Amino acid sequence: MTARVVLLVTTPRIAPGLLTREAWQSLERAYAVWGRPDEPQVAALVEAGIAVRPREDGHPADLARDLVTASEVGDVVWVGSSDGDPGLSDAVAVEVTRLPEPPEVELLIGSFDVPGARLLDVVAVMDRLRSPGGCPWDAKQTHDSLVPYLLEEAHEAIEAIESGDPSHMQEELGDLLLQIAFQSRVAQEHPSEPFDIDDVAGGLVDKLVRRHPHVFAEVEADTADAVEANWESIKADEKQHRTHPVEGVPSSLPALARAEKYVSRLRRAGREDLVDAAVAGGGLGAQLLDLVRTARAEGMDAEAALRETLRALEAASAASTHPDADA
Repeated sequence: MTARVVLLVTTPRIAPGLLTREAWQSLERAYAVWGRPDEPQVAALVEAGIAVRPREDGHPADLARDLVTASEVGDVVWVGSSDGDPGLSDAVAVEVTRLPEPPEVELLIGSFDVPGARLLDVVAVMDRLRSPGGCPWDAKQTHDSLVPYLLEEAHEAIEAIESGDPSHMQEELGDLLLQIAFQSRVAQEHPSEPFDIDDVAGGLVDKLVRRHPHVFAEVEADTADAVEANWESIKADEKQHRTHPVEGVPSSLPALARAEKYVSRLRRAGREDLVDAAVAGGGLGAQLLDLVRTARAEGMDAEAALRETLRALEAASAASTHPDADA
């Protein structure tokens, strides 16, 4: 039976030792298992009773030669390093071509990323940038200094979504995610009330579960309208400390978006008379508020509608400034 050189590849984004059945079988029947002693995966295997021969860093060609030579006795498994062992697979391919009866070479995937695993990379990179020896600019930022970037990235994400370009959307959502990760990393350093990205995510999960009892509990809500009504009822219970219906609407919202929130909140609170009174007061602002109310009644978003018109105006302006070269 032909011996094998097995390159065992695992993801560093899940706990070491969580391997496929095939990976464990290869490890247990191998003549020798090699790996770098400072790797978490190697430590987990040793703890599980697998004898791992330590191999320090060296040139990929030297390691490849030693692995192929050792395979003359039996299967040899190399426990892949977290850096991906650059150059090793190519070096092994070179070595086996030199032999009249080369061993089989197998790239064995021992563990896979789960959905959302790359978020761990975001946290790790952000921590590296913020920590000593990282980026001086990132290290000096505060919650307040980052606010303009958060606002800018939110607007750019909205623009990307409305463009309908998936690649643009992906990029801008990533920039927005950076702001969440950055703010959370800064919060870890608060002297008395620190929190981190896990606290942020945990609070979000709790809120989503609490506000979706029709999914996670026994409440019935079979239509989108029923879900929305249930959501608002739960939210109202959570926000009982509010002293009036529009409390908590961010003052930094664009005026049209803020007006839409006011109209929506006051309608749900049964205080549309306040909107009527504001519109009756007259003036340009009252007319704009009435337009927002009309848009809301027709199921339209006044802010989005205006943005769409402005995009068309921008396109028309660009076309008039740069006429077709053949015209």
